[in-house]
Amino acid sequence: MAKPAVSAVTNASNEEVASVAQLIDRARSAMQQFSGADQARVDEVVTAVAWSLYKPENAKQLAELAVSDTGIGNVADKIIKNQRKTFGTLRDLMRVRTVGVIENDTGHGIIKYGKPVGVVAAITPSTNPAATPVNKTMMALKGANAIVIAPSPAGWSSTNATVELMRGALRKVGAPESLVQILPQPVTRNMTRLLMEQADLIVATGSQNNVRAAYSSGTPAIGVGAGNVPVIIDSNADLNDAAQKICASKTFDNSTSCSSENSLIILDDRYEEAITALKSAGGYRCSETEKDLIREKLWVDGNLNRDLIAKDADVFAAGVGLDEVATKARFFMVEEEFDATSPFADEKLSLVLTVYRARDFDHAVELVTSILNVQGRGHSCGIHTRNMDHPVRLAEEIDVVRVLVNQAHTFGNGGSFNNGLNFTLSMGCGTWGGNSISENLNYRHFINTTHLVTTVAEDKPSEEDLFGAYFARYGKD
Repeated sequence: MAKPAVSAVTNASNEEVASVAQLIDRARSAMQQFSGADQARVDEVVTAVAWSLYKPENAKQLAELAVSDTGIGNVADKIIKNQRKTFGTLRDLMRVRTVGVIENDTGHGIIKYGKPVGVVAAITPSTNPAATPVNKTMMALKGANAIVIAPSPAGWSSTNATVELMRGALRKVGAPESLVQILPQPVTRNMTRLLMEQADLIVATGSQNNVRAAYSSGTPAIGVGAGNVPVIIDSNADLNDAAQKICASKTFDNSTSCSSENSLIILDDRYEEAITALKSAGGYRCSETEKDLIREKLWVDGNLNRDLIAKDADVFAAGVGLDEVATKARFFMVEEEFDATSPFADEKLSLVLTVYRARDFDHAVELVTSILNVQGRGHSCGIHTRNMDHPVRLAEEIDVVRVLVNQAHTFGNGGSFNNGLNFTLSMGCGTWGGNSISENLNYRHFINTTHLVTTVAEDKPSEEDLFGAYFARYGKD
């Protein structure tokens, strides 16, 4: 495939240039060897890669390595994430065709053929150094592509171990192992940029700097937006159910997910009842003094403190200086009047949940919009309610791709066994979030489609059919 003749990376070393070129060459050679594989063969390879992470001992080993490497999240939840996301994604992928004839629309005389997009450059974050690489690899291989992973430097060891397991799975089923590769250590910006320039498609998950670099690389790119999820607790919500779901979602993997609740908006007439339910579920209601302690410690020079983000609740409480009662909580509630300049209105990547009191539902909708305008526009929001008119209003008025109703947001937003969203670890946020896709990343983004077009019975309406209503109202002048 045609690529830029001259790289924009002018300060890359000869070693960096040669290293990336070798990865790309091996990936293209592996794709050539794999070309012609039918759907059954492709599915066999995807299943092998899925098992390499889903296998219980591997899921556990990689979860332990991820937490050891990055200090982010917790082992038990990363095991669940490794297995649940992989299992759900495999379910989705086994139900679709991606190579050869993928659709035959006889009524319109169109036969569609799925074909590879080429070598995929996958930018992956430190928050999910095993689950995200496998998720993207499964989707890429489903389209008979090759993939080269550019991991966060902090997560390189665990991502490399993941890649080695996937390559071993490929060898086991007789597929070219260079269908899956990783940038060597140390991963540099130059190498990542060179990879993005020479690949055929970039799929970037992680920091918005990486997403912007992907879009500016000259290579077709799919990026995802930042999370900052606001969730409404409505006047008629089942408060205990909402509190349990919010707690389970907020605390999962110590709030590493971009789909984790960052703000709650509680209707005034149920506010104290809801706070009580949240406290019963494990929430700790911070005093104004404790809120000031969190503000002082969670941000350092305007940036989130890596010593406190995605840490266990007792570690967080001790690090901030909260009292011993707080160390036994599961998450921490900070109450605020909305202020766009407050750091509590932004994504916190920690077990801190900002709580706002809404006068009525109109005010709640206003607060959701205001929060997302600080960060997270396009991503998602949620509501706990018995009044289905309210989530419909959110869907009609709020600029987000996903509105979740009565769900634990972290578990539902990236696909669930009890909703219709496909499983993924990469959530597109549309142009609202600066993204090219407004859906969950899925297999369709990893295939090109050839349309074989034959003639059908003429489908040509009359002028009256198309212009009649316009002519009747405005005439033909």
